[in-house]
Amino acid sequence: MTLADQAAMTGQDGRVTDEQPARPKRRTFTKAYKAQILAAFDALPEGSPERGALLRKERLYHSHIEHWRKQAENGTLAASTGKPKKDVESEELAALRAENKKLKADTARLESRTSAKA
Repeated sequence: MTLADQAAMTGQDGRVTDEQPARPKRRTFTKAYKAQILAAFDALPEGSPERGALLRKERLYHSHIEHWRKQAENGTLAASTGKPKKDVESEELAALRAENKKLKADTARLESRTSAKA
């Protein structure tokens, strides 16, 4: 073990530990914050250094702006970054359509059986 490894593993009291440092948490942004930043960014002239200053001040990347702008155009501006929230209504609709298709198939199968017996 090198001195660098030992220094990385020592706690504040100087003792060596096997614990890994906690993984940093991802930042999340509210819908209002995203809208505010998009409005402020778009209000600045294109190509101006103020746009870069705004991103640096807020510790953001241009990819944040691009992603949020796409979300705003699609109407899916989520309240936080990361995985998009599932649309409960569309999932329920898909489940109901699948159930309807199955019931129609069952009905058709049963009608064919009863007509064959008669």
